[in-house]
Amino acid sequence: MMIAPSLMCMDLTKFTEQLTFLDERIDYYHVDIMDGHFVPNLTLSPFFVSEVKKIVEKPIDCHLMVTDPINYIDELEARGANIISLQVETLEGCAFRIIEKIKKHGLKCGLVFNPNSSLELAKYYINYADFITIMTVDPGFAGQPFIENMLFKIKEFKEYKDNNNLNYVISIDGGCSHKTFNKLLNAGAESLILGSSGLFNYDTDIKKAWEIMNSYLLN
Repeated sequence: MMIAPSLMCMDLTKFTEQLTFLDERIDYYHVDIMDGHFVPNLTLSPFFVSEVKKIVEKPIDCHLMVTDPINYIDELEARGANIISLQVETLEGCAFRIIEKIKKHGLKCGLVFNPNSSLELAKYYINYADFITIMTVDPGFAGQPFIENMLFKIKEFKEYKDNNNLNYVISIDGGCSHKTFNKLLNAGAESLILGSSGLFNYDTDIKKAWEIMNSYLLN
């Protein structure tokens, strides 16, 4: 199992302290980039990615919740992104072109599915994905309640992966907490993106928060 902290939920007043601690323990970072159009919120930016890159060694996954993802790829590569995750809802008519651009930069490609988006939407290019991220809340805001029906969706993607000998990592974004850890892993989740409810809100001290999170995962 992989762990990816969602950096929009970190304490930015403890930027260096938290990243230095996490970098020795996590598998990669999750950075949400929103444009205020695809979702009605604005969060982190390519500039934020370059500031994180000054401190960390682990890979950075940039989740593009934007209407025109192709416009971000060159800058994110230059800023230090290692993985670019695309909302499949934004790829109609341009999926292969955008994925090829990501791969040409030597980056890994992720595909992100909103709760109401089906595997069928990306069936013809899902084999290019290194990561599949299943949203278990509607995108755009932290702290939303977990959508229980997404457990069936996780199982569906796991079965499709196994039946077609694919290699993507099944990642979960939204609602990952001590209330859902076991359910998600039992359904086939291979990576958990941890935000407020799954890591940062357990304690203001990142070391204590990590210990609490880890104790739940080990139970």
